[in-house]
Amino acid sequence: MRIATISKLILLGGVLVCSVLLTVEAKTDEASNAAAKLLTDRVGEFQARGPASETLSKPNGELPAAAFGITTRLSRDYFSRDGRRFVISLATARSESAAYSILTYVITSSPEARPVDIGTAGVMTATGVDFFRGQVFASVSAPDGANGTLEEGLALARALAASLEKGEDDVPVLVKHLPNWQSAQPVYSVSLEVLNHSVTGQTILGEVSFEGGTEAVAANYGQSQLVIVEFMTPQFSIDNDQRITAKIQELKNQGQPFPTAYRRVGNYSVFVFNGPDEKAANQLIDQVKYEQVVQWLGDDPHLYERMQRYLAQTSAGVLVAVLKSSGVSLIVCLGIGVLTGSLLFRHRRAQKAAAYSDAGGSVRLNLDELTSARNSERLLASATTSKSDPNRP
Repeated sequence: MRIATISKLILLGGVLVCSVLLTVEAKTDEASNAAAKLLTDRVGEFQARGPASETLSKPNGELPAAAFGITTRLSRDYFSRDGRRFVISLATARSESAAYSILTYVITSSPEARPVDIGTAGVMTATGVDFFRGQVFASVSAPDGANGTLEEGLALARALAASLEKGEDDVPVLVKHLPNWQSAQPVYSVSLEVLNHSVTGQTILGEVSFEGGTEAVAANYGQSQLVIVEFMTPQFSIDNDQRITAKIQELKNQGQPFPTAYRRVGNYSVFVFNGPDEKAANQLIDQVKYEQVVQWLGDDPHLYERMQRYLAQTSAGVLVAVLKSSGVSLIVCLGIGVLTGSLLFRHRRAQKAAAYSDAGGSVRLNLDELTSARNSERLLASATTSKSDPNRP
C-alpha cells in the first residue's frame, strides 16, 4: 500500500515538473517569437539574409543576461543596397528600466561613447550604435569594418527604432532624482549583480534586497560615488534600512570600509562612498528628493475633496479676473471721457477766443473814428424827438 502511494506521489511530482518545464519553455518560445517579429525581412532600405539566430554570449562579457533582466537575445544580418553587411543584435528585457540598464552599462564600458538621437536614448561607440526603446535594447554593428558605414549604420538604427514600441519613451524617474542628472553618467541596476559590479568593494550593498522590483542607480560626483536604491513599498524600505543601519555599525566596530554617509529618504536608501568627508557627503544626499506617487486601484476616496478645492480655486480665479477686467475697463472709460472732455473744452474755448470783442458788449464811443457811421434812418426815434418833430410819424 505504501509503495503504491509513493509511486503515485513520484508520478504526480514528475507530472508537475514536466508541466512547469513545458510552461517555461512555452513562455521562452513566445518571447523568442515576439523578438523575431521585430527583426523583419526588411528594415528601412536594408534587406535581411538568413533567419534570426539566438545569441548565447553574455551581453557585456562578464555578467549573465539574467542580471539585466534579459528574456531573449537574437541577431540577424542585414545588407545595404551596395552590399555592406550589418548585424542587428536585439535583446528584450522584462521592463523598460532593464533595457535602459543595459545601455548605461554599455556607456560606462565604452569611454569613447557619445550620445546620438536614436530611440529613447542611444550612443555611438567604436563598434556601432546602441540604443533602447521600450523594453528593447538594440545594437547595430558593421563587423566587416567597411569604410563609409557610419551613416548607413545610423540609418539602419533609426529605421529599427521607428519600428519598435516606444513605451514611456523616457528614462526611469529614479535617474532624474540624481543631482544634476542631465550631466551625470548613471549606471542603472535592476539586480544586485549589476550594482556590485558598478560599485566595487562595498560589502554594505550585500544587505540590499532586490525583491519586489527594487532598482538602483549610481553616479560619480568628483571622488564621491552616489548610490540611490529605490524600494517599491515603505515596508521594503524600512526592512532594508534596519539591516543597512545595523551592518554599518558592525562595519565601524570591525574597522572595515563603510559608507561616508547614509540616509533613508522616503522609499530611497541613499549611500555616498569615498566622499572627502561626512559633511560634503551629507550635502550631496540633501540634493536627493523623494517624490511620492500614489495610485488608487479603485475609486479615489479624496476625489470629492479635490474637486471642491479645484472649483473653489477656479471660482476665485474667475472672480479676480472679472474684477481686474472691470477695473481696467473703468479706468479706460474714465481716461477716454477725460480726454474727450478736455478736447471739447479746448475747442469751444478756441471758438470763443476767435469771436472776442474788447467792447465787452457795451456802447463804444467812436473817438478814433474807426467805427463806421450809423444809418440814422434805420434807428427808432426817442420819445422827445417824436414830439418836437412834427414831420416824423
